[in-house]
Amino acid sequence: MNHRSRIAFQALAALCAAAWVASPALADDLTGVDTFLCSAVDAAACTADGDCIMDTPWNWNIPQFIEVDLVKKQLSTTPASGENRVTPIRTLERADGMIFLQGIERGRAFSFAITEKTGIVSVAVAREGLAVSVFGACTPLNRPPQPQSSK
Repeated sequence: MNHRSRIAFQALAALCAAAWVASPALADDLTGVDTFLCSAVDAAACTADGDCIMDTPWNWNIPQFIEVDLVKKQLSTTPASGENRVTPIRTLERADGMIFLQGIERGRAFSFAITEKTGIVSVAVAREGLAVSVFGACTPLNRPPQPQSSK
C-alpha cells in the first residue's frame, strides 16, 4: 500500500466513528433545530510525522451525508448510504450561537463545532498518530410526518 493509500485508509478508519457534514450552498439556520443533515465539503488528514493530505471527502470513502439527532444524541449515516452506522454523542452543548458535539468511539475522539445561524461545520477526528479535519455545512432535516396511531 503506497503512502497516499495508507493515509487515505487511516482517514477512512478514523472517520468511521463520525461520518459527516451539506455544501455551503445548502447551509441553513439551525437555531432551535434538533435534527439536521450534514455533508462534508473538504477534508485533510495529518500524521504525527507531519505529512498532510487534502482531498475531497468522497475520495476517502467518507459518507456523503450524516444525520445529526440532538434529541437521541446520535450521528448516523443515511439509509441510502447502505452503511447503517450509528455513533453516540457523549457531549452536547449549545452556547453563544454554536452547537458543540463530542464523542469517543473505537479509539477515536471526535468534535463538531457548528455555527447555528449558518449551518457551517468544522469537524476534527483524532486517534493515535492521525488527525483528520473536515469542513462542511448542515441543513435542517425534514422528516415526513409519521402516521398517527388510532386509540
